Amino acid sequence: MPLPKAELHLHIEGTLEPELAFALAVRNGVTLPYADTDALREAYRFQDLQSFLDLYYGLMTVLRTEADFEELADAYLARAAAQGVRHAEIFFDPQAHTARGVDIGTVVEGLGRALDRARERHGVTTRLILCFLRDQSAESALETLEAAEPYLHRITGVGLDSAEVGHPPRKFAAVYEAAAALGLRRVAHAGEEGPADYVREALDVLGVERVDHGLRCVEDADLVARLVRDRVPLTLCPLSNVRLRAVDVLEEHPLPRMMDAGLLCTVNSDDPAYFGGYVEDNFAAVRQALGLGEERLRELARNSFEAAFLDDDEALRAAYLAEVEAYTFP
Repeated sequence: MPLPKAELHLHIEGTLEPELAFALAVRNGVTLPYADTDALREAYRFQDLQSFLDLYYGLMTVLRTEADFEELADAYLARAAAQGVRHAEIFFDPQAHTARGVDIGTVVEGLGRALDRARERHGVTTRLILCFLRDQSAESALETLEAAEPYLHRITGVGLDSAEVGHPPRKFAAVYEAAAALGLRRVAHAGEEGPADYVREALDVLGVERVDHGLRCVEDADLVARLVRDRVPLTLCPLSNVRLRAVDVLEEHPLPRMMDAGLLCTVNSDDPAYFGGYVEDNFAAVRQALGLGEERLRELARNSFEAAFLDDDEALRAAYLAEVEAYTFP
């Protein structure tokens, strides 16, 4: 059994494997522009963030019904459990679905059906985080938050994702203020392709409690000192960083020096169907490429539970942390 861990940076739409995409396309009468699953898998060999996003959003057309979203989430949870995930905080992008006529309730209730039985079926506890698309307008984000209000009993927090450059965190100040007023936790992608200053802005303007990616904070010593002092978690995604050219090769990933600096780093899979691996695959990759020893891996697992939104169940957090400490590496 792999090292127990929490996954905190996972886009459920990014777990859509080619086989499931074709099965849902057949179910829903959608014609995909690929001859078969092999051709689609070859299309997953994109070159940059924009080409990835074009494929990512295009393929979402197969997701139409509650049953589709339920099946998508259940397939992820089965894979995650096999990779040692004990707790998953799952992102979803409602605007990508409502823009094509799928009601937000269809998305939330479909995902929710799988999440409701995740602990019993897979041994995984879950949280759901609604993400706003930063390349859409702030008004659209506010409308999305309002549309989500009937479903807030299923939603723990809000996030901010998609193309970062040219869409600074401050653009979404009003919607984050509204989310805070509703009692939602706040995270945001920052400092992946955008500058280190986007990380600072996410903290100061959006009031985020966790930074998704945050890779480029290493370019700003004062920011690093602040993140260390305030114990702000970073949800790093190493294989994603390489596939999207944020890092040239995994051997050059700054994870070891970020940990040496005292940053609260976690390792996650981002969009694993597209980026070549689920979360344990990321752990194995950084272990090999960066020479991380067993105690460094244990630290990353410990960090993942400490960074999780489990404030409402500290006994559960403590139980998961105890599993990490008791784990014996093979």
